[in-house]
Amino acid sequence: MYAITGASGHLGRLALDALLETIAPAQVVALARDPAKLADLAARGVQVRRFDYEAPQTLAPALAGVERLLLISSSEIGKRGRQHQAVIDAAKTAGVGFIAYTSILHADTNPMGLAAEHRATEATLRESGLAHALLRNGWYTENYVQSAPAALAHGALLGSAGEGKISGASRADYAAAAAKVLTGEAATKVYELAGDEAFTLAQFAQALSDIAGKPVVYTDLPEADYAAALKGAGLPAPVADMLAESDAKAAKGSLFDDNRVLSGLIGRPTTPFKETLATG
Repeated sequence: MYAITGASGHLGRLALDALLETIAPAQVVALARDPAKLADLAARGVQVRRFDYEAPQTLAPALAGVERLLLISSSEIGKRGRQHQAVIDAAKTAGVGFIAYTSILHADTNPMGLAAEHRATEATLRESGLAHALLRNGWYTENYVQSAPAALAHGALLGSAGEGKISGASRADYAAAAAKVLTGEAATKVYELAGDEAFTLAQFAQALSDIAGKPVVYTDLPEADYAAALKGAGLPAPVADMLAESDAKAAKGSLFDDNRVLSGLIGRPTTPFKETLATG
C-alpha cells in the first residue's frame, strides 16, 4: 500500500489526486491529523487514518500494511526535525520499505535557514537504512500568489529578493513528481526539483499588473525592513523573519535551478508562473 502524510494539506491533497490517477483507492492510505477533512476520499475507498506528528506512539499503528510512504515535511518550523524523526522511526517499526521525503532545493548547500531542518531529516533518513528518495522541491509559485491581493491593494509587491531568479513551479507540478517517484523504482536517489521558467519578483509584479490591469511595482527592501513590514502586516515575528531571510537568500541564487529534472520526471513542462498567477 501507498501512504501520504499531511494528506489534508495543499500539497498532500494534490499528491493524493495524482496518486489516484494510477493506484486503486483501496491501496492508498491518507494520513492526516484530522481525518474528518478527508471524508470525501474515504467515501471513494481511500483508507483514511489519523496521523499526528505530536503523538509518536500512534504513528506506527497508522502505518500498518504500508510499503511506500510519502513524507510531506511538517509545516511546524522548529519542530520538524523531531517530528520527522518520529515518523521515520515509526516507518521502520511498521516495516515500510521506501520513503519519499519533500525536502528543499539543494538542501545540502542551501544557506537558507529553512534548509537546516531538511538537512537534519535527510541525515536521519540516511542513518535509518531505509531506501528513500529526496524530493528537493524548489519554491511553490503559490508562495508569491498569496501576496497578490495585498500587492494589488497597495500597488506594490514588497520583497528582498533583488534580481534573484526564482525557479518556481506549481504545487500540482511537485505533487505529480511525488506520485511518480512514490510509484516508481524504490531506489535511494536525490531529485533537485524546480520550474522550467525562472522569474524575478519584478517580473512577477509586472505579470500581476498585466493580468489585473492595475499598476503593481516591485519594491525591493533590505531584509530587516521587509521583515518589519511583514510584522506590521500582522505576521508572527518568526514567520516574518523566515520569509525575509528566504527572500534575501533568493537574491543570491538559493532558489534558482535550471536542470529541468522536474519537467523530465512528470513528462511535461512545468506550469508557467503567469498561468498559476492568473488562476490563483
